[in-house]
Amino acid sequence: MDNHSHGILKINYNKAFGLGISLNLLYIVVEVLSGLFANSMALIADAGHNLSDVLGLIMAWGAAYLAKKETTKSRTYGFRKATVLSALFNAIILYIAVGAITIESIRKILTPETIAGTTMMIVAGIGAVINALTALLFISGRERDINIKGAFLHMASDAGVSVGVVAAGLFINITGFYLLDPIISLVIVLVITVGTWGLLRDSFHLSMDAVPKNIDIEEVRRYLSSLKGVSAVHDLHIWAMSTTETALTVHLVMPDHIADDRFLSGTCRKLNEKFQIEHATIQVEKSSTNASCDDVNV
Repeated sequence: MDNHSHGILKINYNKAFGLGISLNLLYIVVEVLSGLFANSMALIADAGHNLSDVLGLIMAWGAAYLAKKETTKSRTYGFRKATVLSALFNAIILYIAVGAITIESIRKILTPETIAGTTMMIVAGIGAVINALTALLFISGRERDINIKGAFLHMASDAGVSVGVVAAGLFINITGFYLLDPIISLVIVLVITVGTWGLLRDSFHLSMDAVPKNIDIEEVRRYLSSLKGVSAVHDLHIWAMSTTETALTVHLVMPDHIADDRFLSGTCRKLNEKFQIEHATIQVEKSSTNASCDDVNV
């Protein structure tokens, strides 16, 4: 029996994505122009980082839209997996940006140039406010959706990085130590690298149909084994259909118990309540003789 409940983007994030992308695109233009005027690699580096975040927001928005599309004969799960791939590509894009920023920062260290610290402070201060506001747009959905979590973490980290650039501009004005600008750029690189690793790891994990990290498969197995009449549990598979939906298939050996629709629907409901598994497919068998599906198709 297949029993499922849909949980795709219960909150409509269209306005959040649209506003967040618009604000950040406007800020990127200001930041690049200011960085060129102030000769600040830190501002340009942060603009590159923000551009990668905008691309990430666009991908996340597109994936969220695709996830709601109806299934077809050739795509029986629809485009739900697009949300996982979006998070994965988002992480990859960030690491590409990291490489470019690192190269340019090293060049600035080898050939230091005069920098307008006050311009750095003003522009980065504006960025801190914009990034913080954008992060708040996604704060409510960060717990259950890695796609939304990626958007939130990137915007929140950007706000912190912008505060660091403000501090660097102040220090340059006071001391005239211009090398601090590319040094801050390398710190930004470190922040991006560390902050993105979890997103890359988790999105790759889900793209390989691994068990979502919020689910303990052995706990699920123990729950199924504890059901009345179940003598064995085998061929248990749990994977992410999207960043918000989890699927399960399992074979339950029940030699004496009659598994009617009430038993099956109740079990599926409990799997949803206890483990947030929305799509559960349960096959009941009377004998454990053919417990392995390696040799038998059932």
